Amino acid sequence: MSTLSSPPAPRTGAGRRALLFVLAGNMLVDALEVSVVLVALPAMAGDLGLSDFAAQWVMSGFAAGFAALLLLGPRLVARWGRRRVYLAALPVFVVASLAGGLAGQGSVLIATRVVKGACAALTAPAGLAIIAATFRPGPEQRRAVSVYSLFGAAGFTAGLLCAGALTELSWRWVPVFPAPVALLLLVAGYRLIPRDARGAVAVPRVRLPRLLRDGPFRRSAVCAAVLNGTYLGLLLLLTHRLHDAWGWGPPRTALALLPACVPLAVSLPFAGRTVARFGTQRLIAAGGCAAALGCATALLTGEPGGYLTGVLPALLLVEAGFVLSFAALNLQATSGVAAEHRGAAVPVYQTAVQLGAVLTLPAVAALSSVGYRPALALLTALSAAGAVVGCRYRGGAAKPAAS
Repeated sequence: MSTLSSPPAPRTGAGRRALLFVLAGNMLVDALEVSVVLVALPAMAGDLGLSDFAAQWVMSGFAAGFAALLLLGPRLVARWGRRRVYLAALPVFVVASLAGGLAGQGSVLIATRVVKGACAALTAPAGLAIIAATFRPGPEQRRAVSVYSLFGAAGFTAGLLCAGALTELSWRWVPVFPAPVALLLLVAGYRLIPRDARGAVAVPRVRLPRLLRDGPFRRSAVCAAVLNGTYLGLLLLLTHRLHDAWGWGPPRTALALLPACVPLAVSLPFAGRTVARFGTQRLIAAGGCAAALGCATALLTGEPGGYLTGVLPALLLVEAGFVLSFAALNLQATSGVAAEHRGAAVPVYQTAVQLGAVLTLPAVAALSSVGYRPALALLTALSAAGAVVGCRYRGGAAKPAAS
């Protein structure tokens, strides 16, 4: 498609709100894809003859595709423009969704998940870049980013609920149902997403050695990777425990896991004020300690005999880690990075977050074949290491930017 035929940037408030709704809707779908297969994994594994270790790649495959293309995404955007890359990724996402629902082999299903993760790696950063180029810096842009982030947090919850209901019909509806939503977003995006100004998109240069020498960035990347990995690893482990040991079906399992995602969606609108009051360092340390305490609680209580005493406390504590440190980690990661280098730093940070899941989920699945407690011991050790890294930082407490 020619950039000359693309629509201009929306000038009215209604036009910008419609554009934001499209971009935020896509972020919701991307976040939904992280959780949507979780409660469907036992059904997928049983139908396709997958072991627990092979089945976890349905989850970690999405994270692997996401991580693999994050660093390449800015170069594609610089070459083809935000609009083209964004709109090209959506039909690929739709095709991969349909292929996943029709998959007759586990390897095919996993491959479609990798492709969908790669598409998310293009649409999520491009969506933020479009927001930055469309909304005026200051309160207007901050509100737009808040809405965008809120939709992402809500997407995880929506994925659990949708999967719980759809898996009762057939797990094959789980990978398929985001396809029509993505098609609607594609049509709306074609009409609303503005063209890129010629020569306006530059390639951010990734200077990895310089980033790794930046203490706040390095520690934030490690803490975020550990938090994401242990969080998803615990949910994976508990999903199999609820299904295999307790015989819970997908709807009941989905409801049981809601305490691990609803608090973040509810608290995210207040994250900016929380960081402004307490600073990033205190929140990162508190979040790391809460997540470690959650995993340790599950380990020390042993195999759960009941939901209220054996499962719920661990879910709430690990989710508290996200509530406390999610925004603080994102802010601290770039607090010491010069403005001209932040475009390169953010994809590296996001890649580290995804790698946390890619590395942790296979290890948890492998150890769970030995026993429930060995897998929990790994998660406890990882989360404790993340808490130590978070607590050791003694730099200045970054505050939200005033721009």
